[in-house]
Amino acid sequence: MPDVARVLLLIPAITLHSSLQHEFLHGHPFRNQKTNDLLITPPIGVLVPYQRFKSCHLTHHINENITDPYDDPESYYLDRDVWVAIPGWLKALLVANNTLAGRMTLGPMLATVGFLRSENRRIRNGDRSILTVWLRHILAVALLFMLIARFGSLHPAAYFIAAYLGMGLLMVRSFIEHQAVEKANQRSVIIETSGPLSLLFLNNNYHSVHHAYPSLAWYRIPAFFRENRSRFLRMNGGYRFESYWEVFRRFGFRPKEPVAWPIQARRKRRSDAK
Repeated sequence: MPDVARVLLLIPAITLHSSLQHEFLHGHPFRNQKTNDLLITPPIGVLVPYQRFKSCHLTHHINENITDPYDDPESYYLDRDVWVAIPGWLKALLVANNTLAGRMTLGPMLATVGFLRSENRRIRNGDRSILTVWLRHILAVALLFMLIARFGSLHPAAYFIAAYLGMGLLMVRSFIEHQAVEKANQRSVIIETSGPLSLLFLNNNYHSVHHAYPSLAWYRIPAFFRENRSRFLRMNGGYRFESYWEVFRRFGFRPKEPVAWPIQARRKRRSDAK
């Protein structure tokens, strides 16, 4: 099989593994969280240690802070003062990243660089446990690449490309998950689809349901939404799309929102407060 074909097969597999990581950190399939963590820790996606993803994602689930550029570790927004101060070339990159095409291609690079800067800041501020997690992750990735080179037929560089593109595919989901509006319960989306992307993302397209009931197993979400459809759409202010194709059509090459966080900050916070 040509390397290109292997990479193309790996991309959705790596994306699915990331979706499984999300499911496992929320307490599935086993009640014992240590078992879940042990099973899903291997760094198939390469770019982010599972334990750091888990910690940041659980912080993201403080719903009142969703999209906040300081308190939400998964926010793609910047404080208005920070936005004004950054150079023009970086503004252009971040605006492009707020299109779906940009998020899929530039997004993994920008997210990884931004995350590494945040992690480095935390380590320099004294959180040595993060350094331990990253050292273990680097060793595990080195072992993975060694096994691929020794027993596989795909060059580790090609696997890295698949991991990068797998994260890009995953960002189709995260691109539209949240919007920056005043009411916190209206910030999470509903995409009413049951297509292949819904399966690949383990029904996280019903994202408003997930934030309201984060422990609800992925396979129970669609039926639960159908039973309570009007309540969820009323709760999230009608932030809804028919399908991911609608998202592609509307925001493939057009920014969905400003990069500068449009919500007035409740209080002034330092940019290193994370």
